[in-house]
Amino acid sequence: MKTIDSIPTSKISRASKLVTTGAKVGVNYLKYYGDKLTKTEDEARSRLNENNAGDIYDSLKQLKGSALKVAQMLSMEKSIMPQAYVEKFSLAQFSVPPLSPPLVIKTFKNYFGKLPNELYDSFNTTSVNAASIGQVHLAEKNGKKLAVKIQYPGVAQSIASDLALVKPIAMKMFNIKGKDSDKYFKEVEGKLIEETNYVLEVAQSKEISTACSHIPNLLFPQYYEELSSDKIITMDYMQGEHLSEFTAYNTNQDNANLLGQALWDFYMYQIHKLKKVHADPHPGNFLVSEDCKLIALDFGCMKTIPDDFYIPYFELAKPENITNKDFFVHKLYELEILRSDDSKEEAEFFTDMFHELLSLFTQPFHVESFDFSDGEFFGKITELGQRYSKNTELRKMNGNRGSKHFIYMNRTFFGLYNLMFDLKAKDIKINNFKKL
Repeated sequence: MKTIDSIPTSKISRASKLVTTGAKVGVNYLKYYGDKLTKTEDEARSRLNENNAGDIYDSLKQLKGSALKVAQMLSMEKSIMPQAYVEKFSLAQFSVPPLSPPLVIKTFKNYFGKLPNELYDSFNTTSVNAASIGQVHLAEKNGKKLAVKIQYPGVAQSIASDLALVKPIAMKMFNIKGKDSDKYFKEVEGKLIEETNYVLEVAQSKEISTACSHIPNLLFPQYYEELSSDKIITMDYMQGEHLSEFTAYNTNQDNANLLGQALWDFYMYQIHKLKKVHADPHPGNFLVSEDCKLIALDFGCMKTIPDDFYIPYFELAKPENITNKDFFVHKLYELEILRSDDSKEEAEFFTDMFHELLSLFTQPFHVESFDFSDGEFFGKITELGQRYSKNTELRKMNGNRGSKHFIYMNRTFFGLYNLMFDLKAKDIKINNFKKL
């Protein structure tokens, strides 16, 4: 893979990169209008999406950082985003051009004040894994194989300016309006800032791995604080293949169920016992070991769940509460889905919309065990998401609703459901975490 010798770090250089991309997108639209004369609407739209997704991703992978992280987050919205965007943006999870070896050495020295060979017995300057905020290198010390994660230069300093650049696009995409919409962007900005604090990530990694080490078929690396800093993390190198690689060929149902139960228990234990959850559940953060155990990595993005959100959120997972109209509406207000300034039309529309969404999305919590390989269930989720994303009535209304905590909690569940479906895990015991 081609390497990168420099990353734009100033506001002007990063903004100009996106402006250039915007010009390419404009040209793609001109091609689209031309295609409509000779092709069907679906064919023309498909080509437009492919061209735009490619050009946007090519730009973001050069910028790296929070702009690329937002693309990664959007790639998990499989039921809303066009497939071309999902396929391109999902590459941000674990496959982007890495820094060149000379830039790696320079960056390491800047961060640690020492060269890699002064800290490790051996250090491979060629990256084995590059993602949105950092890349991983193999090293060895005292006979132990290590993974060293190095943060890209300028990532932490560019978060606010990157989000300012993507904010207008996000507001249009999700129909967000109103003066209090900043709470959502502040939530994302806060989490991205946390993800660039590697001292915090090491502390969170040790906390979660200790608290969840008893969960069957689940493994974590050990972290080394003396070989880490605010921009570098040193941990055990964990041998395994990415979850997406495993699911691409696996036909052993017992192994799928084993891994699926471990993954589900891991998330339910965090959410219900710790009230804090690994809010970045994409395939690049999980490996499968040779003896079919799940390896959890990268705890930079952790979401604390306050009780005033946790309680109403999970009360609406109970079927008896979904069917109780007065109770249901009361909880929608608690969760800020319904607003005091809503018109009668808006209140009725969003009550009906979320009743339909939650009646479907909470189905796994209505049974003792669930089949996450059920294509019909996931097909309904996709159909529902696409239907509402195209709903003209919804586009006229203010999409600025819901507690800020929905952003990462919904991201967690969408990501978890997708991973469970990719595994084709069956007979997953939903409340197994209570016994752990």
